[in-house]
Amino acid sequence: MNKESTDQLDMQNPPFEGVGSYDIAIAGGGLAGLALGIQSARAGYSSILFEKERYPFHRVCGEYISLESWNFLEDLGVPLSQMNLPIIRRVLVTAPNGKEIEQSLPLGGFGISRYKLDALMAEIAKSAGVELMEGTKVENIQFGEDKFSVHLTSRPTPSRVCSKVAAGTFGKRSNLDLKWKRSFVLQKQNKLNNYVAVKYHIKIRWPDDLIALHNFKDGYCGISQIENGNCCLCYLTTAKNLAQSGNSIHQMENRVLSANPHLKKIFDECEILYDAPVTISQISFSKKSQVQDHLIMIGDAAGMITPLCGNGMSMALHGSKIAFEQIDRFLQNKISRQRMEQAYREQWRKQFATRLRTGRMIQRFFGSPLLSNLFISSLKPFPSLIDKLITQTHGQPF
Repeated sequence: MNKESTDQLDMQNPPFEGVGSYDIAIAGGGLAGLALGIQSARAGYSSILFEKERYPFHRVCGEYISLESWNFLEDLGVPLSQMNLPIIRRVLVTAPNGKEIEQSLPLGGFGISRYKLDALMAEIAKSAGVELMEGTKVENIQFGEDKFSVHLTSRPTPSRVCSKVAAGTFGKRSNLDLKWKRSFVLQKQNKLNNYVAVKYHIKIRWPDDLIALHNFKDGYCGISQIENGNCCLCYLTTAKNLAQSGNSIHQMENRVLSANPHLKKIFDECEILYDAPVTISQISFSKKSQVQDHLIMIGDAAGMITPLCGNGMSMALHGSKIAFEQIDRFLQNKISRQRMEQAYREQWRKQFATRLRTGRMIQRFFGSPLLSNLFISSLKPFPSLIDKLITQTHGQPF
């Protein structure tokens, strides 16, 4: 961006009152963004975070977090040990024909709703000094003259702020992905990039230490307990499956999901606690870049692991720690911007590249009923192989 265009932006998009320049600007208030904001503010950096919704609110998410994240979340100030959360130690996987395998989880996890966790972390972020702008949508982020201009639309008039570092933590898919024509949004529709996801909170008798993954034609559904004895039921399927059900979620659940006898039993017996499901579409598991025009991408914006691996939230949290370590070095003038970006890419790929590859490989077995039935039947006699696959999609405490 040249100086003339920067001056034009200054006239067209004056900063709104009370907001000026920051060390770090964060677009997206999910786990990655909130965790990065908390770390940044506690280190003494001026930090501003933009979230288009207002807390608390529901997100499409399986709401199971690997125990690798427990210590990190407690260090951030989330009082997990005091919350009497379900600790999940077993996984049950079923094929579309009802065949099942059950296995202990090598590390395990815990259940908590995003409605509760995100709101808790938002309060911690504000207490730490993060300027948290709820109900504010980021229209664009541009880099020029060694700084970022963040343009906002959810205001009475167009507005912008400036920052030395900017992070994209806006989740699975955003208006910014489309505006920047990121490579994964330009790909033709294929088996990795055209999914829809649906989530409910339900009441049902369910073991607090069990997470289940029930497969059906062109999709799979996870269920596990969260706080207060409620359960999260969240499933992923193809847009084609929904279209063939007349774009009716209820019809698809009756026609497709309930062909798995385990899912039929759940839908018959549960009490759905939502008036309507929470949904998201056009989900992509294709490869993404970790840096976009000098913007640090974290969480699902940097790369999304298939939900059947149950580890997306831990990756988002760990990614924020990896990013902050390099951002901190840059803001202390210990490394250049180029080195910050390079080191972040290297560390991100070291931690997550194998998980993503394994997740994409496993995903290919869960879509075709024939392959799913065969995969589960083949794995059942080999518990050590199941352990290895689970371990390949998870990390160690950080």
